[in-house]
This record gives sequence, structure tokens and C-alpha cells, in this order.
Amino acid sequence: MIVYSGNKSDFLTAVERDSIAEEIEENIYNKMHRRTAQNEFRSWENSLEYMYKVLNDNEIPENSGVAIEYNIPQTSKRVDFIISGFGAFKEPNVIIIELKQWDKVEAVEEQDALVETFTGGALRKVVHPSYQAWSYAAMIYDYNQNVQRENIILHPCAYMHNYRKSNPEKLEQNQYREYVEDAPIFARGEVPELREFIKKSVKIGDDRQLLYAIDNGKIKPSKSLQDSIKSMIEGNREFIMLDEQKVVYEEILKTSFMCTKDLKKRTVIVKGGPGTGKTVVAINLLAKLTNEGLFVQYTSKNSAPRNVYEKKLTGHKKSSVKNMFKGSGSYVDADRNMVDTIICDEAHRLNDKSGMFHNLGENQIKEIIHAGLCSVFFIDESQRVTLSDIGTVAEIKRWAEESESDIVEMELISQFRCNGSNGYLAWLDNVLEIHETANYDMRDIDYDIRIMDSPSQVKDIIIERNKLHNNSRMLAGYCWEWIKSGKNDTSVHDIVIDDFEMSWNLGNSQTYAIDEESVNEIGCIHTSQGLEFDYTGVIIGDDMRYENGHIVTDFTRRARTDQSLKGIRKLYRENPELALSEADEIIKNTYRTLMTRGMKGCYVYCTDKNLANYLKKCLE
Repeated sequence: MIVYSGNKSDFLTAVERDSIAEEIEENIYNKMHRRTAQNEFRSWENSLEYMYKVLNDNEIPENSGVAIEYNIPQTSKRVDFIISGFGAFKEPNVIIIELKQWDKVEAVEEQDALVETFTGGALRKVVHPSYQAWSYAAMIYDYNQNVQRENIILHPCAYMHNYRKSNPEKLEQNQYREYVEDAPIFARGEVPELREFIKKSVKIGDDRQLLYAIDNGKIKPSKSLQDSIKSMIEGNREFIMLDEQKVVYEEILKTSFMCTKDLKKRTVIVKGGPGTGKTVVAINLLAKLTNEGLFVQYTSKNSAPRNVYEKKLTGHKKSSVKNMFKGSGSYVDADRNMVDTIICDEAHRLNDKSGMFHNLGENQIKEIIHAGLCSVFFIDESQRVTLSDIGTVAEIKRWAEESESDIVEMELISQFRCNGSNGYLAWLDNVLEIHETANYDMRDIDYDIRIMDSPSQVKDIIIERNKLHNNSRMLAGYCWEWIKSGKNDTSVHDIVIDDFEMSWNLGNSQTYAIDEESVNEIGCIHTSQGLEFDYTGVIIGDDMRYENGHIVTDFTRRARTDQSLKGIRKLYRENPELALSEADEIIKNTYRTLMTRGMKGCYVYCTDKNLANYLKKCLE
């Protein structure tokens, strides 16, 4: 989606009339239903004055296209400035410009594509402007079919209009060369050079034709992590890490290598909501560090992702694969610093005790930190979904300090699932009454969320969506008993709603997410958390309803076979207020997690009609 577009002449006139920032602000509100922060408004006013100066050249066609704030498909990232037109031989060209207001920047040694500058009120490590421009162009090319089909050539660059280059220029030194060659940097005093860069490719105006093609291009299917893992482990780049993903990845690499050099124990905590790329970064780290010769293990409590990854890695040495992926209870008797780096995904799901009967060890967080010279925890405290989940940032810090392990904290913010829509997640938090946000509706939010009138409608659309890539699944809250006789028999239907009948996922399948026949079964939180699909169909049971103007949860409507709330009845007898609070958090977190597994869409059926009507109203 392009926020603002016009011809060059329109842009110049808007700047001359001092209306350009107001036009962008109004378009963002109309298209994205989002208010603009004052600092963002000021940055447009400042940077676009400089772009006016650049484009105020008679050799740049008046009818060449200008776009501002283009939302990159499948992400929440936006390109600052685009110029479109044709070359001398009518080849379609698009200039992608990353605008930076920094006036001081320092190079960062021994970390790929990072620099240090004052931004967001502090001195921070961020990606090099050339890397940022290059990565944005690469994402557009990867996902936009019109760009590929019409052979649109993308020319990324960065314009740092407040920054004066030194001689030699530190941001163009050898360590950054590959990115600067792909996306050159233009600084203060280099308006003529940036003009020449544009004029080389834009000689004939296109009247926004190419901008229209990009804005209306069909979006290619997203890569799924489960389908890309084998290539990643083999050292191939399957996912381009953007902005803070790249920073987090490079910082953890540096930390891990430091640990092996000075043998000092370190603990890294990475916070991030659903779809922010926690697992993508984790698997990239596993692949890179393993290929660098370190002993690295990926661990999680939930076996579903590990089972999928192991199956996808068929063809590798079985012993090495088994040793690469471990359950979170594997470190009960491990020696201190036995593993160079332990990467713990879904750290919010960690438990005190380990083993089938929860009678082994003392605390899984303590044991992971003890066993790993470097321990990395990816965590989202809002995805705690059982009473036994004890993974919190505070708990990790407590055990790190006890182990005399240095602590590094980072955060992933940008959204790469749910069609890159932070708005959908904010809307979901708001309607489920998890957190109050400004997103009261889904107006102009590009995510296919629908409330269906029957579970059969959900099933039909998921089966249809699944035909293309076998990557759409039915999921449900744990409100139906798992019938023992049907654990390996799809003809035994655990979930019955009026004339609708389906089976829970089979007990003999450890890879529900990728099995061909799984579309005919319904998964739960335990078979889907940590994984992602193109589309999900979610059945919300009677454990969450809408009554008297509020979302209410009811742990008594959970199935007896559900272990998520084991012990809740005893806790309720002892402390009713605490029990209700704990159950409310877990039930809401469960549905939030299920409803954010889909990269492109989610179709919901509610057994409670009042809840269905409320959600429909919230979508209007």
C-alpha cells in the first residue's frame, strides 16, 4: 500500500505550499486509521524539503512518479521515498530512497551491516542505511509479482541529508562495501550526485504507471519457516532479516563468539510478540553458529515445532539432527557450560520440573543457563498458555544472576505475520480485553479475518485454502474431550457441534503442521504454538464468551483431558480470585495465540453467539 503518490510536479507543488506533510498525515489516517506522531510529522517536513531540492531539476521528467511511505508486502515496514519512470530504452525503473536525518554515525566493527547512531532518544546499534535500502528492495522483489512479471528494475539508495562524509568515509569502508555497491549513500552536499543517480534510470516519465503496478501487484505466497529450514541449515539465506531482526541476530552472534573466547557465561533475553520473527532469527542463529563450528542446540518445551524441523531435515545425519533439537527438560543432569550456545525458543513455556511425571530437576531456566556457556531466550509473556508455564523475563534474570551470567536484553517489534499488520494484533488485544489499544476496528487493515456462522463454513474455506500449499489448518480451544479410542482414528469425532463433526489431530502424528491429511483434523495450542500457516480456522469454545458487555472466560468449560489448567480447581478452592485471574490470562492467551498463527488470514467460529456478534461488530 502506498500512502501518498503523485507526479513529480504534484510533489513539488505540495512542498512549495507547505502541505505535503499534512497530505501524508491525512492519507495515513484515511488508509490506516492511525494518528501520526509529532516527530514523524516533523521528519517528513524536514526530509521532504531536501527531496524537493533533489527533484527540482528540469532533466527529471515532470510526470515521473513519486510515492511516499510504501508499505512493504508481508511486513510492517515502509519505504520512505520512491521515484518511478522509464530509462532510455523504455526499461521500467524504480528508485527506492531510504531517508535518514542522522548527522553523526559510527561504524561497528566485526558485525555485519551494523552502525551506531543516536536515535529514539538513545545511542543505538541499527542497520547500515545501505543494508536497509537493499533489504527493502529485495523484499519488494521477492513478494511483488508485478515487479517480477513486468521486469521492473529496483535501484535502492540512502540519502543522509544532515550527514557530512569524511575522507575516507567510514560508512563506505570495506566491511560495508557489498551493501554500498548495491545501494549507494548520498550525504549532505551531494544533491548533484543523487540527481545523477536518479537521472541515469529515469529519463521518461511514467505518469505513476509503475507505482500503480507495484501498489496493485499480487503478493506472492510467504515462505514458511518449516519449509525453508533445510536450506537454512545448509547455509543458504532464505529470509532477509530487516532492521531490528538483523541487529538482534548480529548481537547474539557476537555474544556467542565472545563466550567461546573468554569463557564468560552470558544470557540473552529477546522479547517479541507473535509474528515478530523470533523463530526465524533463532533458526538462522542455529544454522550460522553450527556452520561456524560451535556446538549449538535449539530447545523448546513444545515438541511440535521440533518434530516438524527434524522431519524437514530428513537426509542429514540423523544423530546430528537429533543432537541439534532438544526438549527443554534435557538439561536436568547436564554439565556446566556443556553446550557453546543453547537457543531456547518459546521460553514463556518453560516449566519448573521436567520429565513425564514432572518430578525431575529443579527449574528448566536454571538448567538451561547452567548447561549453556551462552544461553538465548526468545520470549513473549503473552503466550503463556498453561498453569505450569513459568517463563518470564524476571525469572530468567533471577537465574542468570544466580549463575553469575551477564545479561543482555533486546526486543523484536516489527510484524512479519498477519500480512505484516501490527494493527490486527492491536485490534485482537483490544477486543479480547488483554490490553487496551487504539485499534477499535479493522478498517483498512490488510488481513483476512472473518467471523463465520458455522464451523462447517470454516472447514470448507480452510480445505479450499489448503489445496495450494498444504499450509492451512483448523485449530480449536481445548473444550472437547480427546476420546481415547479415537486418538489414532479420524472416524472417531471428538468435536461435535450440531451437525458438524471432526476429530482432534491424531496422537500418532507428531508433525500435524505438515502432514498431508492433517487438514481433515483439528489441532490445538499444543500442536500449533511456535508454528505458522497461511490461513487458520479457529473454533472458540464455551470457555470464552461475551456477557454483559465484556469478554468472560470460564475454566469449567475446558475438557477434563486438557492439562493446560491442571490444578486450577484446587487453586480455586484455596484462592478463588487468583484462580480466576490465572485462568482468564491463560484462556485469552490461548485464543490470541491460535488467532495469530495465520500469515494471511484467520476464520473464526464461536460457539457463543453473543461473542460472534460482538466480534462481527468489532470488524465493522
